[in-house]
Amino acid sequence: MNLAAAYHGTGSAQVRFDATVTTAPREFYGARTRSMHEAFDVQTSAGPIEIVDNIGIAPPVPVAVGDRIEVKGEMVHDPGRLPVVHWTHHDPSHRHEDGFIRFRDTVYS
Repeated sequence: MNLAAAYHGTGSAQVRFDATVTTAPREFYGARTRSMHEAFDVQTSAGPIEIVDNIGIAPPVPVAVGDRIEVKGEMVHDPGRLPVVHWTHHDPSHRHEDGFIRFRDTVYS
C-alpha cells in the first residue's frame, strides 16, 4: 500500500519505504511474543514512524541517528502513539508476508 495512505489510515497495511533513523535503537522483551525486540524511530515522507524488529528472528540492525534505511513490514496504528511498522523480518512459520530492513547494502530479515 502507498505509505501516505497507510500512514493516515486506521487499519494494518503492508508498506515499503525509505527513512532516516531519528532515535538510537532500544531493546525490550516482548511479553506477548516472548522474544527480544529492538525499536527505533524514523522519519519518512509521510511522517514519523516507530520500527519494531524481532531480534529473536532477525539480527539487530546496527543503525544510529541519521542513518538511511529501507523498510518493508506491516504498519499498525495505536491511537495516541506513532504508527508502528513490525514484521520487518521473515516469518519462520510462513503465515505472514516477509519483511526486511536494508541498511548499507545488507538486508536484515
